[in-house]
Amino acid sequence: MKDTGLIHPLCWSQLAGAAILVVLTSGCASSPPAVGPTLDTPVPEAWTAEASDADRSTTIENSPSEGPAGPWWVGFGVPDLEAIIEEALEHNHDLRAASATVDAAVAQARIAGATLKPQVSAGLDASRRQQIFVGLPIPGQVGPLKSQSSSYGASLNVSWEPDLWGRLRAGQGATLSDAGAARADYDAARLSLAGQVAKAWFTVVESERQVQLASETLDSRRLTTDRIAARYRRGVTSPLDLRLARSNRAQAEAALELRKRQLDATRRQLEILLGRYPSGRVGSDPESPPLELPTVPAAIPAGLPAELLTRRPDLQASERRLEAAGLRIKEARRSLYPRLTLTGSGGTTSDSLSDLVDGDFSVWSIASGLLQPIFQGGRLRAAVEFAEASRERALAQTAQNVLRAFAEVESALSAERFLAAEENAQKSATKEAKAAARLAEDRYLAGVGDYLTILESQRLAFSNESRLLAVQALRLTNRVDLHLALGGDFGTATEVATDPSKSDLSDRSDRSDRSLEAPEGR
Repeated sequence: MKDTGLIHPLCWSQLAGAAILVVLTSGCASSPPAVGPTLDTPVPEAWTAEASDADRSTTIENSPSEGPAGPWWVGFGVPDLEAIIEEALEHNHDLRAASATVDAAVAQARIAGATLKPQVSAGLDASRRQQIFVGLPIPGQVGPLKSQSSSYGASLNVSWEPDLWGRLRAGQGATLSDAGAARADYDAARLSLAGQVAKAWFTVVESERQVQLASETLDSRRLTTDRIAARYRRGVTSPLDLRLARSNRAQAEAALELRKRQLDATRRQLEILLGRYPSGRVGSDPESPPLELPTVPAAIPAGLPAELLTRRPDLQASERRLEAAGLRIKEARRSLYPRLTLTGSGGTTSDSLSDLVDGDFSVWSIASGLLQPIFQGGRLRAAVEFAEASRERALAQTAQNVLRAFAEVESALSAERFLAAEENAQKSATKEAKAAARLAEDRYLAGVGDYLTILESQRLAFSNESRLLAVQALRLTNRVDLHLALGGDFGTATEVATDPSKSDLSDRSDRSDRSLEAPEGR
């Protein structure tokens, strides 16, 4: 009696027995989550820069704040800046590469997770051969004796290695942590790109203002030169004053070309970040006045130092790599233990294609094996030592990254005060220098002053006004650096646990991203 299926019921019963064995042994496949060590880095209860600035007029509040609705760059209140950052996040090629790295890491995690499941494959084979029998004479046979035969087969094969000691699961956990690190790296890349674009945009605006200042200064130098030339023709002034005036005008022309060159370079650099061709056309319309530098937004909530560990994606990536290193130690140690393998196959074989569905031609096999490493030249022990050393390296790098992050916040908080005071002083210096330049020129034209005083006062006025623009741009870029140091969208980020102990890496070690686990399928 022929069976309507491909494999005989007896084969199915044998494979079902193997499946039951798989289920019974799968209880040993899970392993406890990796526990990361507590970092030995001392963390203060408050930012020291804030404490030292408590009695200053420029302070950084440490109380919660709602902040602007949206990403951190919305706080600057510049629609052009918001649009250009969104464009960069959409088209920047480095960010796309980081996104592809995340996809590759997720795929690698799926590959590692596949080793925990039984591997099933189906096969269908066919062969035909001819044999020649030499030395067997048969009466009446002309030529050698030949024999031809055909063979057909269909099979279903199952193989599985039960994760008795958690070695495979530790390897999968390590790749999941690597994928989490890649995702955090991508978030860090987005944050960094937004910061780079914002700072580049502020630099472009400053450069446009510097070009405008240099152009206005050149117009003023030309007017002064014309006045001195008229006085020289009347015999009122000396040739020395005329030559100094011409030199001053030429110097202003050179300064204008320098500023134009700097503006061109900053525009092209910004366009590269935007994913555009570097044509040097980004920025204000040449026919319209240059954009104004925005004012620095109000003070932002810096929060507590311990919260930085949950805000910054680069620190989260370091933590995930530390988790991965710990799991790889476990994987290397479990490689010293025995490995159990289970295999099973069932199918049919016949010399007739029509017999492949006949249960009378069924074949099957079930096998198991236990392999215990005994001597491999120290390879397995060296792998354990390598994994332990890699973990120590990851721990040291994580501690260094945390310290560097703390330093970035402290430096940016301190610079807030220093730059604000510098801007106030520079405003006063610019105001006085411009007034002095006007007074020196009036005195000279009235015949009671000398031209050297005009030269010095004009040089001082131009230098102070140019420096004021630079300091205003520095305040804006420092505010961007502070946002980056604090993790960017800290005002709208995921809620941070208020328990200080939650900031320890050891309490946040079990973070296997369930979204990264492989779905059912091949």
